[in-house]
Amino acid sequence: MTHTKHIAIRPINPIAQAALQNAGAAPLLAQLYAARNVSQPAELEDSFTQLIPYTQLTNCTAAASRLADAIQNQEKILIIADYDADGATACSVGMKGLGSMGAIVDFFVPNRFEHGYGLTPELADIAHEKGANLILTVDNGISSADGVARAKAWGIDTVVTDHHVAGSHVPDCIIVNPNQRGCDFPSKSLAGVGVIFYVLIALRAELRQRGYFAHASNLHTNQYRQPENHAPIAEPKLDELLDLVALGTVADVVPLDHNNRILVSQGLKRIRKGKMSHGIRALFEVARRDPRKAQPFDMGFGLGPRINAAGRLDDMSLGIACLLSGCLEQAQSIAAQLNDLNHTRQEIEQGMLKDVLKLCPETLPETQTTLSVFREDFHQGVIGIVASRLKDRFYRPVFVFAPSGDNEIRGSGRSIAGVHLRDVLDTVAKRCPNMIVKFGGHAMAAGLTMHADRFDEFCTVFEAVVRDLVDEDILSQTFLTDGSLKTEDICLEQAQLINSQVWGQGFPPPSFTDEFSVLKQQPMGAEKKHVKAWVQKDGREFEAMFWRCEDELPPQIRLVYRPTVNEWRGNQELQLYVDYWEAV
Repeated sequence: MTHTKHIAIRPINPIAQAALQNAGAAPLLAQLYAARNVSQPAELEDSFTQLIPYTQLTNCTAAASRLADAIQNQEKILIIADYDADGATACSVGMKGLGSMGAIVDFFVPNRFEHGYGLTPELADIAHEKGANLILTVDNGISSADGVARAKAWGIDTVVTDHHVAGSHVPDCIIVNPNQRGCDFPSKSLAGVGVIFYVLIALRAELRQRGYFAHASNLHTNQYRQPENHAPIAEPKLDELLDLVALGTVADVVPLDHNNRILVSQGLKRIRKGKMSHGIRALFEVARRDPRKAQPFDMGFGLGPRINAAGRLDDMSLGIACLLSGCLEQAQSIAAQLNDLNHTRQEIEQGMLKDVLKLCPETLPETQTTLSVFREDFHQGVIGIVASRLKDRFYRPVFVFAPSGDNEIRGSGRSIAGVHLRDVLDTVAKRCPNMIVKFGGHAMAAGLTMHADRFDEFCTVFEAVVRDLVDEDILSQTFLTDGSLKTEDICLEQAQLINSQVWGQGFPPPSFTDEFSVLKQQPMGAEKKHVKAWVQKDGREFEAMFWRCEDELPPQIRLVYRPTVNEWRGNQELQLYVDYWEAV
């Protein structure tokens, strides 16, 4: 089964396209949105009035009530966060939101090398030592039944806010999670930061109903129920947290359904107007990106990796400190440290990738459907990124392992469309009892911890399970495009229009496929690993960039390309980014 590549065109619902265009959408946008299953004109809107109400999120009001009690009774709330960008932004949103309502709140983020993932019994002990009365998890907790039980033994309540898929055994506490059984919330794609943002909206409504907030009319009276010796608290504006919500949502690569597109769009609008936290501003600076032109791409490839570098190589508390900083100079200093960590992460990743590729042939044998690699000197913090690079190179499900102590190894996997990686691990675990210590994840990404001496066995069983699932079609890489783009629409104006929309996971940026003549080409970059070419269609000439391309281009060529806006010395010009090419 060879790694072949195909170009396909998204089907378009013509009724939906007509409805969107009749509602005022530009013809090209109507086509692009209809091809992404948008059928109602309301889905083009990004106003807050279009957000799904918090009342539809199971236990959201119950969590709000418990948090409101904690605030009014001045209980100590401890946030337990995950150590990725979603966890860091969710923690920061929780800290800022609760703090703005008068809560006594602190956070603890586990170190991936010391504590592992989630609210473990050990972390419950730490919460007890810190004097916590209430634990609030963000972006984790749905699998932390033992940790919640230990907290309860200490007399500590727990509220879990999470978005990961629940297993058969969930904690005995208030759980807010759109993916828990029995939750009818229409958007199952909320990131962890989106869930805690919803809880804060519900909490503000609960405190408002209790008459808690100070208003101009009662500022000097005792009509509102706030803690004794507490300065009057005005109702907070939670939209000030949307820059963080947008960053976490994009960085966690959750599908951008309509609800998530609203959250991201609103956050980007604030950032473009300069309304952002010091931490976000400092991260834009260090990533050398212009916040006035902020795009989801900046979040996913500029800011997100720098926040994630803290959790991968050091301690995510550093990333959270940047996001919570009340002073721009301090935020800039921390952002510089995060930037250095990201450079180190890139160097480690490149070194590991070179080592792995030395072990692999240029192409995998036709009969091989998976790839699993392990070395004693691999770094746990970047195995997921390396797995992603290998998946892109070979287009096969991949696991990369690194030592994790106690004769165990930790693996991070990435998959291809048609192979649900978490389900594959479930099958492997059932076939080989006692091999895997623990596992979890989603369709496209999963992780596990297993006994080191069973690695060879894992490779064999993983390969066998996947081979039973796949066929030639699944192992063929398909570039799904929006078809041909009219020559007159291959222009700067349409590129700007496309660029102004929110695209991302599950709502992919538009790409098109057309035939061109190659007029001229030249290698680019220090190592000449890219090509800039001038191509022609219907007598019009366009500049195109071929990234990671060292081949001589043929005279006639079919491209899968994206029209982009290239900025150079204050000027904007059209440039085509090529995702794939083949000779005609």
